[in-house]
Amino acid sequence: MEKHKYNYGIIGNCSYLALVDTNANIGWLCWPRFDSSFVFGGLLDEEEGGRFSISPEWDSYTSSQSYITNTNILETTFECEDGSFKVIDFAPRFAQYDRYHKPLMLVRKIIPLRGTPRVRVSCNPVGNYGKQQPDTIFGSNHIRYNGLDAPLRLTTNIPLSYVDKEQAFILNKPYHCVLTWGEPLEAALESTVDEFLVRTTKYWRKWVKNTSTEHFRQDAVIRSALTLKLHQYQDTGAIIAAATTSLPEFPGSGRTWDYRFCWLRDAHYTVKALNDLSHFRILEDYGNFIENIVLNEDRRFHPLYPITIDREPVETILPLTGYRGEAPVRVGNQAYEHIQNDVYGQVLVTLLPLFSDRRLIAQEHTTLIDLVRHCLKMVEETMEEPDNGLWEFRGISQLHSYTFLFHWAGSHAAKKIAISIGDAKLQAQAEAMIEASTKMIEACYDEERGVYTQAVGSPNLDASLLQLINMGYLDPKSERARQHLKVLEDELRTESGLFYRYKHVDDFGEPESTFLICAFWYVEALARMDRLDEAVDIFDNLVSHANHLGLLSEDVHEKSGSQWGNFPQTYSHVGLINAAFTISRKLDHPIFL
Repeated sequence: MEKHKYNYGIIGNCSYLALVDTNANIGWLCWPRFDSSFVFGGLLDEEEGGRFSISPEWDSYTSSQSYITNTNILETTFECEDGSFKVIDFAPRFAQYDRYHKPLMLVRKIIPLRGTPRVRVSCNPVGNYGKQQPDTIFGSNHIRYNGLDAPLRLTTNIPLSYVDKEQAFILNKPYHCVLTWGEPLEAALESTVDEFLVRTTKYWRKWVKNTSTEHFRQDAVIRSALTLKLHQYQDTGAIIAAATTSLPEFPGSGRTWDYRFCWLRDAHYTVKALNDLSHFRILEDYGNFIENIVLNEDRRFHPLYPITIDREPVETILPLTGYRGEAPVRVGNQAYEHIQNDVYGQVLVTLLPLFSDRRLIAQEHTTLIDLVRHCLKMVEETMEEPDNGLWEFRGISQLHSYTFLFHWAGSHAAKKIAISIGDAKLQAQAEAMIEASTKMIEACYDEERGVYTQAVGSPNLDASLLQLINMGYLDPKSERARQHLKVLEDELRTESGLFYRYKHVDDFGEPESTFLICAFWYVEALARMDRLDEAVDIFDNLVSHANHLGLLSEDVHEKSGSQWGNFPQTYSHVGLINAAFTISRKLDHPIFL
């Protein structure tokens, strides 16, 4: 199998995301929300997905792609027979009037570098996942695409007939394209693009400057942090798991899922990583999302939520060819209906800094305290209830060890919150749940092999239980931790340090791809157990699986080293950040100096 990596970069402004390939084609852009239909979706169907490309006239060219340093602004450079040029792509984001200006606006600037290259621009948006073809209406300096859910307008100083007929033209000066959804650009084109580029560059560089990083592999950490930030839907505070839907976990797998929703579990890890990087506002915004979304529930929490409260993510299959022909293409996610009881502990652990972190200004948390009490009550009520687990088995329900681990961690968080607010009753309840969850975790221990298994009574191993070490349930220096890790290594680790989630047959057969966050959890565990040289070597190998821009997918195919799964994947970038921090703090320890 050939080695495959996604040849895309990501841009965005916390209102929308887009993927731009190395040929300067917008392969993925959903408007007006992360979970809306694509306007450009060639990633999933080249025929039905529309197109917005800027390319040389002839096929004999080379291209390269990079970010402007410490930004989410992408540059694609073309070297052609008749010259060279670059395309700058970005989504405007900057402070304005005590708010952030983050319009549904895609900005593209084409700059000649050498010679007289001839360039072809094509803009063919679609709606309703390719079912809607808009009418094209020409203005004096713009093209309107009518018939979608909102007005779509391309404002440009390129001759409109060239764009309409996809005719090549000589690039003898900079050209500008501004595509808008809803509100059009009502300002001078060239000066506005240049101003927005300068202000957006300053915004991202200031954001990076305010990022508290350790010294170890700082470039990779910064790129991961910038990528995570783009997955926050700032309007509500929701954080999606990935920008895409239906990119397969491996060829022929049928494992094609829509990740454009907010998983309480994934968001917990993302918020923690960004909070550790000193970006506290994201935690506060997410706290508001939790209050407004989760508190609408009567009792049960869903494992995932739409980024606003106006729809349920009902899973349907679309008549699209899929990425590289890998069907089915799904929108919505049936996991919304699952019982995944670890969510209550996840919410408790996520909320803890709002009560305990002295860097956050104290404020009234009446609603959040009610949420803490409710989550702890649900920990108690679901302690002995089977669930679908964090890997979202569709036909398997068990008493999962990972669920109990987050009952345990969430109960510890609730105890700390209770102490901070002086609630003795809540503290006593939390202590009782710590004891009960500890018993359930120990019920998953296989004495003969010396390992904690996936579920009570199950012989199957599960890489999520590396978190027993990383979250402090097992003392990293203990013999039990050492033996637990050894058994997981023997069964789930590859020679290069990649890690399978599990190897047993599930609803869709036997997994073939490894899961990147599991490998980063493994690196963390190695570092905590003072196996630091191994941790560094494996970390660097994992990072080598990133694409040309340092972006990570969800899965890596063991045999080919290929990227698969939705992309970019927040889980993977969170894993990188946490592993890098753990290694760095160990390297700074006196015994390693």
